[in-house]
Amino acid sequence: MGTAGYRHTPVMLDRCVELLSPALDQPGSVAIDATLGMGGHAEALLAACPLARVIGIDRDAQAIALASERLRGAGDRFVAHHATFDDIQGALARLGADRADAILFDLGVSSLQIDEADRGFTYARDAPLDMRMNRDDPVTAASLLATESEDELTRILHVYGEERFARKIARSIVRRRETDPIERSEQLVDLVRACIPAATRTPGSNPAKRTFQALRIAVNSELDVLEAALAAAIDAVRVGGRIVVLSYHSLEDRIVKHAFAAGTEITVPPGMPVIPDDAQPYLRVLTRGAEKASDAEIEANSRSKPVRLRAAERTRITPRRAA
Repeated sequence: MGTAGYRHTPVMLDRCVELLSPALDQPGSVAIDATLGMGGHAEALLAACPLARVIGIDRDAQAIALASERLRGAGDRFVAHHATFDDIQGALARLGADRADAILFDLGVSSLQIDEADRGFTYARDAPLDMRMNRDDPVTAASLLATESEDELTRILHVYGEERFARKIARSIVRRRETDPIERSEQLVDLVRACIPAATRTPGSNPAKRTFQALRIAVNSELDVLEAALAAAIDAVRVGGRIVVLSYHSLEDRIVKHAFAAGTEITVPPGMPVIPDDAQPYLRVLTRGAEKASDAEIEANSRSKPVRLRAAERTRITPRRAA
């Protein structure tokens, strides 16, 4: 299985630490790595912020095991929490904390999930079409392809994959499964390739890329979980605390952008002479737009190429959401 450190190169590691560490300089500070993966970002925060404790959330039990072994030397400064990354309150409860000082989301599929052939996340190798981040979840990519209607498959491919040929691919899936269940990644790649005209394909890119992205998002309810997670993070972080999010496609980045932008708005009609405290912005954006990885990092770690980093700081308290 290999060690976590050997198998994983964290994306924009130094920048994440730079943005989060100012909020972690007090004894007992709490950082939540909401997408623990194999623990690279958590390890860096523990090293850079010796007064802080880190709790790592992941829905993948194998990732929890690898990261916990990697971070064993941190002792009780590190705690793992097996859950989806919107369970911010559950993570805080594990430490007996009320609020977090820093929260990190790295929304990319982990190296563990990509590199394990039997997980079915990648179109580059033939494997069972699983794609579950939590292998206890009931729905796999194969079961979704076997049961959803043509209209629902079209919606999934169009909305989550921004796939131009969504209807054509969905219709082909429904026809094929009548005689030949689509259970392996190679079958799906071949089907998608046959549906997309060669003249419309991006040179050097697999035509099934958007379909695989869409199915992974649907299987794991990623966008619904992300919206809930951002709301929970903003709710939980203290005034002066910080949130950093690494997104890897436009759908994720759009959700993050809108969540942060909503917190920077003044919620009164224009022209009011005095703005009440409860109408003032509750977030301050720390990045100018979405930051990208440097050319040097992209060359060293190709998985950093699509990343977009956004960060915000809590500026005032707001009433907590109902549980």
